[in-house]
Amino acid sequence: MMTEQAQVDFKIERLPKSLQSTFRELYTNGNGHTDYLRPNKIYHGDARDLLPQIEPNSIALSVWSPPYFVGKEYEAYLSFEDWQDLLATVIRLHFPIIQPGGFLVINIADILCFRDPDMPRIQAEAVNKKRSPVTREDVLQAMTEYPTYNRYQLAKLLGCSEQTIDRRLHGNNIRGGKYEPQTRVKVVGGLIEAWGMEAGFYLYDRRIWVKDAAWENSRWASLSYRSVDEFEYLYFFWKPGITKYNRERLSPEEWSEWGSRGVWQFPSVRANDDHEAKYPLELPLRTIRLLTDPEETVLDCFIGSGTTAIAAIQTGRQYIGIELEEKYVTLSNTRIKSGTQTTYIAEPEMEPYADQSSRT
Repeated sequence: MMTEQAQVDFKIERLPKSLQSTFRELYTNGNGHTDYLRPNKIYHGDARDLLPQIEPNSIALSVWSPPYFVGKEYEAYLSFEDWQDLLATVIRLHFPIIQPGGFLVINIADILCFRDPDMPRIQAEAVNKKRSPVTREDVLQAMTEYPTYNRYQLAKLLGCSEQTIDRRLHGNNIRGGKYEPQTRVKVVGGLIEAWGMEAGFYLYDRRIWVKDAAWENSRWASLSYRSVDEFEYLYFFWKPGITKYNRERLSPEEWSEWGSRGVWQFPSVRANDDHEAKYPLELPLRTIRLLTDPEETVLDCFIGSGTTAIAAIQTGRQYIGIELEEKYVTLSNTRIKSGTQTTYIAEPEMEPYADQSSRT
């Protein structure tokens, strides 16, 4: 709940009228719980069940990276509709628990291979990948000279396979398989913005994290004009209230190098050997140092391998972690014990790397 001083300083009357009743109810009645989740612990369970058990107005910053809907093992049970409902619900449940003037930061990427059954088949002619020199014109000329030949006879005549005859005639070099839905890019920023605004937040800022170019996972690169995956987004949502602006949180050099910059550049995690998708320590470290003060509480409701908790501890903040998979709760606790024995060290310079799976 808000302190007495905060209630004096924060003027609900200055909010849009549509939000005033929501804030008054929230600050007067809370959320009905009395046994709140305690800081500095990782909780096992669904974020949708546990977020309402966090004390209202107690979280200075929630920073997390949700499932990206890219086919990872831990999200295999989700349909696209399920995925949308999960994120929209989790964002909505954050509004009561973020303190006035606090932030919700979501790290996410666009869905690069979004299956769309309504998308026309991509007719791809891979010019430098042709195994047979036979052209469409060659096939048409042979058909003119031998009008009774079927494609098997034409193939024997031209010294190629019958599949080549079919491809040259019908242009059915379809990327992704003849019977698989085509894929396209699905931009998620609009969805995230809409869910945040519907919850009562305002999109305060957005930044781009430039990571390592993921060549290994861009096998289409030689068969299309698509780019390799090498960046993700951070969406900064603000809850109305008094926001402390403290230039002493960072050094002048840090403000110049990244604090005031819209593009953050640092490497991905070098090996996802214990979790499918970890994000580097630098991501929550920067966000926590930029937006919070020591002793404040940081939340990660998809805490995965515990990186956000480690960043919070190393910067003198409290943390609350929520994780659906019990094995990752164990992993988080193990990493917290070993990873907090060292202090913050800046990330090394970026090097070419192949892994695109970089989250919590």
